[in-house]
Amino acid sequence: GYAEDSWDGIYKYLKGKGYSKEDIEKSGLIGRRKDNTGYYDKFRNRLMFPIIDTKDRIIGFGGRILDDGMPKYLNSQDTIVFTKGNNLYGLNLVRKHSNKKRIILVEGYMDVISLFNNGINYSVASLGTAFTQNQAKLLKRYGKEIYICYDSDKAGINATIKALNILIGEKVEPKVIVLPWGQDPDDFIKAKGLKEFERLLDKALNNVEYKIFINKQRYDLTDTEGKI
Repeated sequence: GYAEDSWDGIYKYLKGKGYSKEDIEKSGLIGRRKDNTGYYDKFRNRLMFPIIDTKDRIIGFGGRILDDGMPKYLNSQDTIVFTKGNNLYGLNLVRKHSNKKRIILVEGYMDVISLFNNGINYSVASLGTAFTQNQAKLLKRYGKEIYICYDSDKAGINATIKALNILIGEKVEPKVIVLPWGQDPDDFIKAKGLKEFERLLDKALNNVEYKIFINKQRYDLTDTEGKI
């Protein structure tokens, strides 16, 4: 969907549907102006991604800005029906389509959508927050084999190592799909297609292999200090 470039579009729309301003504010779609003179729409000029639970109920939203504004991605605040750390984007699709053999954890909404469009219907994304223990428990329920496929940049590598440690703490042995430097799953599958992505999937590294792979890039192994 789309959040129009307006300060009160969703506010007026929902008021017209009979919702009270108090309930619209609790939903996280509007905020109170600093001078207390009224409300403003939190999502403006954004491509909107509804976050849907496993019972097919919309519980929150993510929005990507369509100009140069910041933040690039904005996510619904936690509400009485939505807690970021307890949900995963795309889990409703995994529940419908997946055989529960594999599940891939990615970073973003577009990664899930691109993979799904290319025939991989078992990927999910954490919701604009650091990966949590509760999300790890969800992954265990929906896949025997768990793969992490985060962006291959410095932030993505650090997030991968954190996710690995959380999953291992949950008695899971995850694997990491290593993408070319600077790419995310959306970039890769658009450029290379399904077969090449599946080839990377088959070559995924386990926890120890991944940490060796990263450290071989960080340190000079021809040097004694680097080896230590």
